[in-house]
Amino acid sequence: MILTYKKNLCRTFIMLTLKQKKLLDFLEQYYKRNKIFPTFDEMKIKLSIKSKSGIHKLLSSLEEKGYIERLPHKARALKINNTINHDIIKEETDIPFLGRIAAGNPIEAITGSFEQISVPNFLLDNKDEHFTLEVTGDSMVEEGIFDGDIVVIKKINVASSGEIVVALIDDSEVTLKKFRSYKNSIALEPANKNYKTRIFGEGRVQIQGKLVGLLRKF
Repeated sequence: MILTYKKNLCRTFIMLTLKQKKLLDFLEQYYKRNKIFPTFDEMKIKLSIKSKSGIHKLLSSLEEKGYIERLPHKARALKINNTINHDIIKEETDIPFLGRIAAGNPIEAITGSFEQISVPNFLLDNKDEHFTLEVTGDSMVEEGIFDGDIVVIKKINVASSGEIVVALIDDSEVTLKKFRSYKNSIALEPANKNYKTRIFGEGRVQIQGKLVGLLRKF
């Protein structure tokens, strides 16, 4: 019963890379507030992208996948498509779904593989192992990661500062946070001002993977 639910759930998710999802969320929220879409400069600032070409590439990807339409010969003219064909992405790979991970206070460590979720191949590097987790909590909302989202994780044990990682704390708790490495300590940073950064000695934290993609239900 649970397996069937997860398979059906996966088919209802819209597949986005993290940057694509963050831009789409920004477009929707900005339009609701202002009744007009943001400028390229505003998009650059929101996504911390230096060039307009980077924004143009993201918009083109969203348009190609059917999420938005750009209206010709009009400035700041977009249309967000809320009735997307979920069969757009046809090449998929089944990867393990390991359960829930906290984007908030850490929960008990996740072990074992119980189910499979179909993930579009463009989110995966075929040379590496991946797994998926369901997010619980709201500590990463400013990175566009919300409660109920499915995160696609690439298995690694070493991360670079600024990457969003799955971190195992004291061999008993697991959480999804932004990773920062210092001389004698590791910081796990939330992306929500209502949560505090947690600092640990290096030996207390093990990196189990980093975020490479996200599946979201609309």
